[in-house]
Amino acid sequence: MSYISVSLNNIINAVKKASSALSRDFGEIEKLQSSVRGHREFTAAALEHLKKALRVELQKIRPDYAVVMDGDEEPAAPHFLVSPFDGMLNFMHGIDAFALSVAVIEKNAVIAAVVYNPATTELYFAEKGQGAFKEGFRNHERLRVSARKELGEALVGAEDSALQSHAAGLRITGCVSLDLAAVASGKLDAVVSQGNQAASLAAGILLVKEAGGVVYDQHQKDIRTADIAAVLSSGNVIAANPVLGPKLHALLNK
Repeated sequence: MSYISVSLNNIINAVKKASSALSRDFGEIEKLQSSVRGHREFTAAALEHLKKALRVELQKIRPDYAVVMDGDEEPAAPHFLVSPFDGMLNFMHGIDAFALSVAVIEKNAVIAAVVYNPATTELYFAEKGQGAFKEGFRNHERLRVSARKELGEALVGAEDSALQSHAAGLRITGCVSLDLAAVASGKLDAVVSQGNQAASLAAGILLVKEAGGVVYDQHQKDIRTADIAAVLSSGNVIAANPVLGPKLHALLNK
């Protein structure tokens, strides 16, 4: 673990600790499926507990950094940008595709990221300039985006009907942070997703970029470089390997 900074290691441990009760809660949620009110109240209580725990654990690491949750106004100063429960609807229905997403923002840039699924214990992390990884028991797996070059062979995380006839297949998981982690891992070839909260995108964006991928705002005019600020502002993201990214952008901006 020598390539993980002390700060990032502390964030990983904080995320795991804060979400420790969520695995148990997920085991209980299936028992409540027959009661709409019951499982909604249960999920709301789990979310509030998780928010409080994340604030406590993250501010132990950096008391001077604000912890900004989904939809909160972001300060200009360095801060944690957190989506505590990306894919909450999946959790409510007993589907194990949900995640905690934590990004460290400094000088308007994402410099560190953690995406963690408590149900499967899959954890992804990255630091700017240091690569992206999936946590392993003994050794961590270096992440690389896929090498596919043709849209007709690509598996895309999207619900855009305009892509249906161009890609090999579309997948909708309901958790964009995990979808971005899948692009970084080469499991998905691309993600096209609209209307997301910045907190749900920030950590996954760094994973993709550190795994060798490209990230665009869906409608940015110049794609020679990433415009992460525009992506986080609009919530409309294209993330892919460097060959498929421009092809998807051209297709969606005809």
